[in-house]
Amino acid sequence: MADSKTSASNTEESQILIDGNVLAARALALAGVRHMFGVVGIPVTSLATRAVALGIRFIAFHNEQSAGYAASAYGYLTSRPGVFLTVSGPGCVHGLAGLSNATVNTWPAVMISGSCDQRDFGKGDFQELDQIAAVQPFVKFAAKATEISHIPRVVLAVLSHAVEGRPGGCYLDLPTDVLHQKVSEEDASLLLSEAENPRFRVIGDSVSNLDIGKAVGLLRKADKPLIVFGKGAAYARAENSLKKLIETTGIPFLPTPMGKGLLPDTHELAATAARSLAIGGCDVVLVVGARLNWLLHFGEPPKWSTDVKFILVDVSKEEIELRKPYLGLVGDAGKVLDLINREIKDDPFCLGKSHPWVAAISKKAKDNVAKMEIQLAKDVVPFNFFTPMRIIRDAILAQGSPAPILVSEGANTMDVGRAVLVQNEPRTRLDAGTWGTMGVGLGYCIAAAVASPDRLVVAVEGDSGFGFSAMEVETLVRYQLPVVVIVFNNGGVYGGDRRNPDEITGPYKDDPAPTSFVVGAAYHTLIEAFGGKGYVVETPEVLKSVLSESFSSRKPAVINVIIDPYAGAESGRMQHKN
Repeated sequence: MADSKTSASNTEESQILIDGNVLAARALALAGVRHMFGVVGIPVTSLATRAVALGIRFIAFHNEQSAGYAASAYGYLTSRPGVFLTVSGPGCVHGLAGLSNATVNTWPAVMISGSCDQRDFGKGDFQELDQIAAVQPFVKFAAKATEISHIPRVVLAVLSHAVEGRPGGCYLDLPTDVLHQKVSEEDASLLLSEAENPRFRVIGDSVSNLDIGKAVGLLRKADKPLIVFGKGAAYARAENSLKKLIETTGIPFLPTPMGKGLLPDTHELAATAARSLAIGGCDVVLVVGARLNWLLHFGEPPKWSTDVKFILVDVSKEEIELRKPYLGLVGDAGKVLDLINREIKDDPFCLGKSHPWVAAISKKAKDNVAKMEIQLAKDVVPFNFFTPMRIIRDAILAQGSPAPILVSEGANTMDVGRAVLVQNEPRTRLDAGTWGTMGVGLGYCIAAAVASPDRLVVAVEGDSGFGFSAMEVETLVRYQLPVVVIVFNNGGVYGGDRRNPDEITGPYKDDPAPTSFVVGAAYHTLIEAFGGKGYVVETPEVLKSVLSESFSSRKPAVINVIIDPYAGAESGRMQHKN
């Protein structure tokens, strides 16, 4: 009797059919995906709703670009692929902004897009596009499920590729006809069990003991050693290993903008406020999880000495071959640092505070900080960039631990914020990154709030940067995310109309300048339209009060800070004057 019941049950299971949307959602859940971002529509709406039913939180956006930026930042903050969903054709193209941003910043992200029916491709079908070809220049790996049985395998494959070796963006194409195909429950279970689970954080071969010995020997013999680290070290969770190395050896350190916080900005060995001296004077540099690109002046003169020796730690052999350092160490940042620490433990050395190099860095940093504090101490009204930035800094620091996650976007706003705002905890700064991408702000805010629900998220944005993704304040309100967006409103890109008289000519001379926005724009009312809290601020006292109220409430808010339109300057590459 029992056998007959079992047989009947198996028969019923084999007769129940599920479609590609259900199978894809199950594959994502099986792989451990907890959150998805995206914009739904034909043909992927069912995939999103099925994913939600399986316990995956879906954050619906207004624009695929912002959803992609959210997924890329989520990948960085969690060390797991950030997944986002788009419709076909233009939805896929819009999403490429976020996907390419992930690849350039070396963060794991996966874009899943629906596509047109395979039988109608080439006929001018609805939103038809060869999406595999379109994404190819921007991704590590792209795959297409050409029939329903392929779905589990390709879902897990793109997730694996996103995190293997050097992280980056990957793409999965799900045609409409494949999403509508069906298989039995029994076959679905078999397909899912046969698919390979994603291999998170797989790094290549281990570094040889000989190379580790060489690295330690170079640091030990250096007269002016320096340790530089970036967001790659942050992604690898290497902060404890870095702290041990720096405090054991007494070597000064310099973080890249998104490396800030791995060790506190206030650490006595921090060389951020003496950047020019540190870069120009060092003779041996250990670079961990940072590329020698424009952010570090390519590791070349005149910023760096002609005979400086670079020890470059990177997960990518190709990156090391490109940069041609004195010594390259291929591997996970944390693991390589652990090996270096172990080597030093057997024969320790420490520069000490009185070492000429350490003392010079310390003195220069203190002098520059003191100069900055004199400037910051002044209450300038109408606001320049420094007065409100100081008040924001103090309000963020008053939150204690866990520290808020800062999202910084803009030209002058980001440049001044990088110098003034203080990071004391790892992965608490998100900014325009390697590509200098504008428009990331609200997407990053949402990702940070979802990935780190115990932390307040504070965005400090220029009005131009805010405008790229401002409509996503509705998303903040809809999901009631603890995000406070502070907009530095100076009336345009860099600060309104900066034209010389000889540039104001021609038939359209009476048009607003290309850099100008509406003067006194009421950005705070945008969030009020959706039920959020908006503030407009023009004085220090009001700003202090508003920050206290909004930080305490941990509810979506926009603070419109009116800045003197003549306070800023044109900004592109980072200018470091310390």
